[in-house]
Amino acid sequence: MESAKIIATVARMVRDVGLAEELAQDALVSALEQWSESGVPDNPAAWLTAVAKRRALDRLRHLQLAEHKAGEIGRELDARHEIAQADFAEAVDTALDDDIGDDLLRLVFTACHPVLSTEARVALTLRLLGGLATDEIARAFLVTEPTVAQRIVRAKRTLAEARVPFEVPRRAEFESRLASVLEVLYLIFNEGYAATAGDDWMRPALCEEALRLGRIVAELMPAASEVHGLVALMEIQASRTAARVGPSGEPVLLLEQNRARWDHVLIGRGLAALARAEALGGALGPYALQAAIAACHARARTAEQTDWGRIAALYDALAQLAPSPIVELNRAVALSMAFGPAAGLEVADALLAEPALQGYHLLPTVRGDLLFKLGRLDEARREFERAAGLTRNGREKALLAARARACLG
Repeated sequence: MESAKIIATVARMVRDVGLAEELAQDALVSALEQWSESGVPDNPAAWLTAVAKRRALDRLRHLQLAEHKAGEIGRELDARHEIAQADFAEAVDTALDDDIGDDLLRLVFTACHPVLSTEARVALTLRLLGGLATDEIARAFLVTEPTVAQRIVRAKRTLAEARVPFEVPRRAEFESRLASVLEVLYLIFNEGYAATAGDDWMRPALCEEALRLGRIVAELMPAASEVHGLVALMEIQASRTAARVGPSGEPVLLLEQNRARWDHVLIGRGLAALARAEALGGALGPYALQAAIAACHARARTAEQTDWGRIAALYDALAQLAPSPIVELNRAVALSMAFGPAAGLEVADALLAEPALQGYHLLPTVRGDLLFKLGRLDEARREFERAAGLTRNGREKALLAARARACLG
């Protein structure tokens, strides 16, 4: 629970997240050895932080860092009552008084640095900030444990070799760096919300972890509207978790869900986060716009009461702000619901030649649904069969195969 805070505090001292993680683990080992005899201290987090800081100082001295670095560390430690030489009880008190918020924010930006690949950023974030073990990350993303281990090792090496500063980025690059952080959190959430592969339609633990991290970032950056927009989106989407899966684990589509099973506490939190984003002037941010779309569904007591006209308008705004084939495909669905399946099919058909959607199973899924509504059953069946062949998720494959069979009458 405290590992991310300890790593963040130590990383500020040693400027190396890999080394910081090792020192934090050393402190945990010391705790296992000593607490079995002395008992758990009143403030275990402060105890662990103090031990990790002392280990960091010992390591820095051992490595004989450059004089200016040693002086910088020395000045910091003087300001914090010289942890290495102070009485240990005083060191614990000092650790308790530390404001780790800035350190934690630095760790977030470092783990999500654009110098790393997307896969590396996700793995490192879950490891350093989520506290997940390598095997847990591997299971969550259905890859081998050695693959995840290599990603994490390479990520740490890349950060060290690139001399990525352990800091919150300056104004000039802040927006792009924040976008990288939010992208990582949303990627984690989406993999839990609609699993890419495997036998499970959802992996709720990943959604919960992304939401937890999003809430932390929102607390650390209360004036960043898009952070609140992303949290709002995840809160509202996560509210549907219990209703998205049937008794046997089968997918339940949005318009068929029992809305009494939606989590109205999460909906309330999501709407409040959306209000914060809008109050900060972020109503037209890409995540806030998606959250506003999710809010339209959350506010509708029944599927029939959904304001599809507003949803279509919001997708129009999103397509202008952040144009992408995926946004266009979602806009096609909204247009079909607001103005009829023919309107949606026109937009979906225009995406057939889009390179980014070649092999993307949701394009034939959407087209199959619209063709079915238009009574073009043979074409719909072929689209559903194609979609079933493209998806790697077992539950989704079964759903699409069933929809193909339904086209036979």
